[in-house]
Amino acid sequence: MKVILITGASSGIGYEAAQRLARRGCKVYAAARRVELMEPLRKEGIVPMRLDVCDEESMQQCVDTILQAEGRIDVLVNNAGYGYFGAVENVSDAEARRQLEVNVFGLAAMCRLVLPHMRKQGSGRIVNTSSIAGLVVLPFGGWYHVSKYSVEALSDALRMELRPFGIKVTMIEPGGIKTDWGLIAADNLKNSSMGTAYEAAALPEADLLHKVYSGNILTKPTKIARAIERAALSRRPRTRYRLGRFSSLAVWTHHLLPARWWDALLLHFAKIKL
Repeated sequence: MKVILITGASSGIGYEAAQRLARRGCKVYAAARRVELMEPLRKEGIVPMRLDVCDEESMQQCVDTILQAEGRIDVLVNNAGYGYFGAVENVSDAEARRQLEVNVFGLAAMCRLVLPHMRKQGSGRIVNTSSIAGLVVLPFGGWYHVSKYSVEALSDALRMELRPFGIKVTMIEPGGIKTDWGLIAADNLKNSSMGTAYEAAALPEADLLHKVYSGNILTKPTKIARAIERAALSRRPRTRYRLGRFSSLAVWTHHLLPARWWDALLLHFAKIKL
């Protein structure tokens, strides 16, 4: 029975991944700041845990509790993260640092805590939720994209460094997924742009994000949860699982088009006047 720790499991992709892995017979620890949202998972044998990836003591306590109870951690799924949108000029240093603290440094800290035990076991899996936002950039998403580009780089480095120890590293690269992520990003973009030089350009993009993430054209979180399940349990997991609406199309278009053409295309779809 695999012992699996999933961060950011209070909703969306993390919540559904916890359910799927528990139904496969794994012992799943679902971790997030809002433990009360994960209480329904107990009926499936999942253990909700409080975890704040910006709090060193919280992370250490979470890992120690699991090791004391199980003696091992076989899979770490780094799913905690959020998106803060706003013009680079408008986003405060404090908010930019928090974006990196949650999406990058928290992920790295969780890896550091479990890796000594995985090395001792001679096996383990790290599954990092990245995004196509780590490969292509939207206007007004600068700091979020910085965080996801960083996840891509860290994951590539970890994969090579950990291979001699029998530890596999996989990235999940979702495209457009129907979660609250886009609604939160849209609200952040509105709040950070109102009354600034970027208001006229940013508000149409915020409205578009809200419309898209409120509709039914995006991929359901279940599909991403299945990819996490495969990454955690497959005998030979892939390096990357890129899936979700517009993911492959966006990446290939970005590679094929000259930079100026790509910029014009994104500005057009974001309804930003050239």
